Amino acid sequence: MPGRCVVRSAVLRGVESVPIDVEVAVTGGVVGFNVVGMVDAAVQEARERVRAAIKVAGFSMPYERVLVNLAPSSLRKTGSGFDLAIAMGVLAATGQIDRELVRDVLVIGELSLDGGVRSVKGLLAHALCARDLGLALVCSEEAEGLVPVESLRMRGLRCIGDLREPSFVPVSMHFSADEDAEPDFSEVSGNEMAKRALQIAAAGSHGLLMTGPPGSGKTMLASRVPSILPPLSQDEMLEVALVHSVAGESIGQALAGRRPFRAPHHSATAAGLIGGGSPVRPGEVCLAHHGVLFLDELPEFRSSVLQQIRQPLEDGRVRIARAEGTVAFPSRFMLIGAANPCPCGYFGDPEKECTCTAKQVRDYQNRIGGPLLDRIDLHIDVRRVPPSDVLAVQGGTSSHDLLEGVMAGREYASWRKERDGAVSGAGKVIESCYLSAEDESFFEQVARANHMSGRGIVRTASVARTIADMAQSKVVTRAHLCEALGFRLREGIGG
Repeated sequence: MPGRCVVRSAVLRGVESVPIDVEVAVTGGVVGFNVVGMVDAAVQEARERVRAAIKVAGFSMPYERVLVNLAPSSLRKTGSGFDLAIAMGVLAATGQIDRELVRDVLVIGELSLDGGVRSVKGLLAHALCARDLGLALVCSEEAEGLVPVESLRMRGLRCIGDLREPSFVPVSMHFSADEDAEPDFSEVSGNEMAKRALQIAAAGSHGLLMTGPPGSGKTMLASRVPSILPPLSQDEMLEVALVHSVAGESIGQALAGRRPFRAPHHSATAAGLIGGGSPVRPGEVCLAHHGVLFLDELPEFRSSVLQQIRQPLEDGRVRIARAEGTVAFPSRFMLIGAANPCPCGYFGDPEKECTCTAKQVRDYQNRIGGPLLDRIDLHIDVRRVPPSDVLAVQGGTSSHDLLEGVMAGREYASWRKERDGAVSGAGKVIESCYLSAEDESFFEQVARANHMSGRGIVRTASVARTIADMAQSKVVTRAHLCEALGFRLREGIGG
């Protein structure tokens, strides 16, 4: 029973879903089942899953030559998401199901050996692709990582045996969100200066590095940063959910409006931190999109890995080059780093003597690298809190109080940019400060005396602009400028 059929499917490239034509031809000749079109091992294995699922579902596998071509052939095909499309193509080509079932649909799904349809990674990206193409999405009834998409028709399948009637079912989009309360800054005793710096960083999405001895509260402070960030907007929510769906991670937190907080271990590889692998998977800097990337024990990260953060910090995007092309992931995050000042951790500590040599301290501090440090806007020292403050009943400044300042600064900045026009580029940042002639001369003298780079000058001006926004001030004053310089000018991470 020769026949031909084309079923639409898709493959992931970065966070985008690229449409693929699954061309099935059942012809006479030597019996066989071949899949071609620049496919990987997972797609080749679809032959065995499809053959077993078709037989278990009560259909018959054609005793002829079955050729499946995934077009375009120039694009690398990966993953198990083509199983359902291949099976439906074989059944439609041999007349075992109505060809109307594969018309105007995008088919995504993995098959189990008993004919069941399983969900795959990146369903949200595939759903957006189907919507843009004006097609209905056919997938598993239990869709993981999928959210309702406006103007998209969805058809769920329990197993391919249901194609005989056919009987599509509603798609169940389930996800779990952690209902635990976010940690609050009121639980952190003392460290009011650090809280102020984190508030400024949150208001302007600035990077921040905390340096201090073990037990000074660096990790506690960093873990509470999400509690002073505004909830995700609808557009941001979709972007974050899309990245996490492609990575196969839960999207519950994103749909609850919570910004990501990623804290990879310092043993992370370049592929784990930036992204990579085959197929290419987003790394931690991408999973922190619109959220916080916290790098604890910053000098302990391998220097070759750490320096790769520089490009995402500048561009807000990760580009990974492969032989078949370049894959891009969004990566606009707020970087929070924490570091000990030396290997033993007590260099400069007034209470405990440091046991490191001067060379050990210098080498340890140089592990981060000047180019990356230059891209971190605020640098602060965190000291250990006296026992009396730790044992005190009253808490410190709460997240609610800090969030009010963050929201006020962001709202004023948004109003200011709308009034003056969005600013971009170094000159526009300086221009938006409206510095007086005296303050500009003062800034120039300080920058010259401290050998500040051009990037350092612009980033300091940006922090000063954020401080002024929090104070609802159109003009960046000398006080705002001095506070920003105080967070910038330090002699290495040892202070």
